[in-house]
Amino acid sequence: MPSRPAPYPYPSVLDLAPVVPVVVVEDLADAVPLARALVAGGLPAIEVTLRSRVALDAIRAIADSVPDAVVGAGTVISPAQVADALAAGARFLVSPGWTEVLLESMRASGVPFLPGVSTTSEVVALLERGVPEMKFFPAEAAGGTAYLKSLSGPLPQARFCPTGGIGPVNAPDYLALPNVVCVGGSWMLPADAIAAHHWGRVETLAREAATLSAGGTCR
Repeated sequence: MPSRPAPYPYPSVLDLAPVVPVVVVEDLADAVPLARALVAGGLPAIEVTLRSRVALDAIRAIADSVPDAVVGAGTVISPAQVADALAAGARFLVSPGWTEVLLESMRASGVPFLPGVSTTSEVVALLERGVPEMKFFPAEAAGGTAYLKSLSGPLPQARFCPTGGIGPVNAPDYLALPNVVCVGGSWMLPADAIAAHHWGRVETLAREAATLSAGGTCR
């Protein structure tokens, strides 16, 4: 008889705030003030995606200079990126999908991780492996709230952070679902505000996002 998977051994980052900002840092000089604005607005969990040449340096800078930030690495797709993200100071890992090799690397990292799923079979496979917390991606393209709602009955133990096509208008609809703990998005980081270094605007948008809950009311 096969052995049962070990219980999910890591603390959750899903409960820190209703929204996890998904950040693409193009200019390293923006990393610290951007993170400070997000934290000041009530969004401490910050996913810096590994989609820019300065992403790892941005994670390192935030980890070193913004102690109240819980900075993580997103778009992690290989064990090498897991190692690089950890070395830079990432405190959690997020992937758009998963393989056995990537999953084991993230599990061995010692930090919380969110493997990406978009199908029921992927969810069941992760639950078999003792992983109940997942990223649902790309959320809107993969079926949105209707799909996630349909999973809540047969798979109530799965907890999701949907990301992809989510903004302030539809975020409350996701947060109303019993299996959604938080959502990921970047609407609090408008390109024009970043370009102009309007960190006060970022903080204001982050503060608004931090109050979102089902129905759009404050938690």
